Amino acid sequence: MISKRDLIKINDYLWEIPKSFRNDSLDRLGIKMRVPARIYADEKMLEQIFKDKSLEQLVNLATLQGIEKYSIVMPDCHEGYGSPIGGVFATRAKDGIISPGAVGYDENCGVRLLKSDVSINEIKNKLDDLATEIQKNVPSGLGRGRQVKLSVDELDKILEGGAQELVKQGYGKEGDLENCEANGRLEWADASEVSDTAKNRGRDQVGTLGSGNHFLEIQKVGEIFDEKAAEVFGLFKNQIVVMIHTGSRGLGHQIATDYIRLMLQVMPKYKIVLPDKELAGAPFNSSEGQRFFKAMACGANFAWANRQMITYYVRQAWGKILGRQSSVVGCELKVFYDVAHNIAKLEGGLLVHRKGATRAFPPNHPEIPEKYRSVGQPVLIPGSMGTASYVLRGAEEGKEAFYSTCHGAGRMMSRHQAIKTLSGKEIVKNLGNRGIIVKCYSMRGIAEEAPEAYKNIDEVVEVVHQAGLSKKVARLIPLAVIKGE
Repeated sequence: MISKRDLIKINDYLWEIPKSFRNDSLDRLGIKMRVPARIYADEKMLEQIFKDKSLEQLVNLATLQGIEKYSIVMPDCHEGYGSPIGGVFATRAKDGIISPGAVGYDENCGVRLLKSDVSINEIKNKLDDLATEIQKNVPSGLGRGRQVKLSVDELDKILEGGAQELVKQGYGKEGDLENCEANGRLEWADASEVSDTAKNRGRDQVGTLGSGNHFLEIQKVGEIFDEKAAEVFGLFKNQIVVMIHTGSRGLGHQIATDYIRLMLQVMPKYKIVLPDKELAGAPFNSSEGQRFFKAMACGANFAWANRQMITYYVRQAWGKILGRQSSVVGCELKVFYDVAHNIAKLEGGLLVHRKGATRAFPPNHPEIPEKYRSVGQPVLIPGSMGTASYVLRGAEEGKEAFYSTCHGAGRMMSRHQAIKTLSGKEIVKNLGNRGIIVKCYSMRGIAEEAPEAYKNIDEVVEVVHQAGLSKKVARLIPLAVIKGE
């Protein structure tokens, strides 16, 4: 087990496990750390991180072929499959590997924020109706899909076209794409690299929320920390916004499953020896590595299309409840930004894996929408159910972490433990006492995602803010939560 005495303190928010660190299992396999391992956390969070295998998994990342500079974990990290959730690393495109387990099972699990032009006072009497209509429009829960299934040909167009394909079909507008990472589409996607099993799992899931930590929230801007950035972003105090947190559903999970199985088969061919088979990978430039890269892009495109279709249905609910039926005539929801969590992308000649971490490009980066470029990329950090979420902006200091930041609060209690120890009914009652509306199909799902099961989002965000990975712009307060089971 790794302990505090194994760490070098770089500053109050950054710690390092040096390359000289060895543990017995690595020594026996003849595997060495190729780079140091870095942890973004304060003293308090370190104590929580030591309770699971996050840091052992972080050290394993540091042994990967072609890795550059450091393996990294964010303050919201916790133990995952192969790579810790919150793990970030980059491999050289020419001689490094790509690992499905270090991308994650929910490819492009991400967050989209819609912003309105109205304040809470203008619609507070309609909140419950709005939440009810959204829940009716957007299927949520494990396996819940839409009544109409897409044909394989229709699905293939989405896998290769992403959100752009849906906008082309009339389920959105060009401005939606402008404010989306990669404009809602990774162009190297190839639907022929996705299995029929994966496609069949996705045919009825475009426009569905899913289960687990996925949610849809109506929120208000509660606090602004950076007036200049907020003005550029078009955010103001008490403004109503809608946050969508979901990913590639069963299709993305199946892509990961298929390619982890393939990587395990081909590793001996490439003489890849790993400390943990869950990190199974292949050289990025190998045929298998490229096949996964193309299939993963399909999963990412599916997730962007999913959030685009949910946006369409949320807009329908918004118009029905708040359009002609209220004094707020003509108000509309615009896409503020959409950013991915679980993904691997080429950036500056390096293949950057972010699993449970998100991109945070600095001011003047060419991939940021022009209207936001002067202040940096919008960063969206969802909280746990019933707690605050955050809008931040990318910063130049984040270069040391490959311009990455945290992706949420981070679990500190397993789902099993949460169900065993927490009461869903009690949680809903407590949230109601705080004025938060909850719409859900299962009390079990509520218990799994209770605020008590997660780290304190305010403390997590403070670490990335102080470390310079991303800078706070606004704090968002939940008003109504729509959850799956």
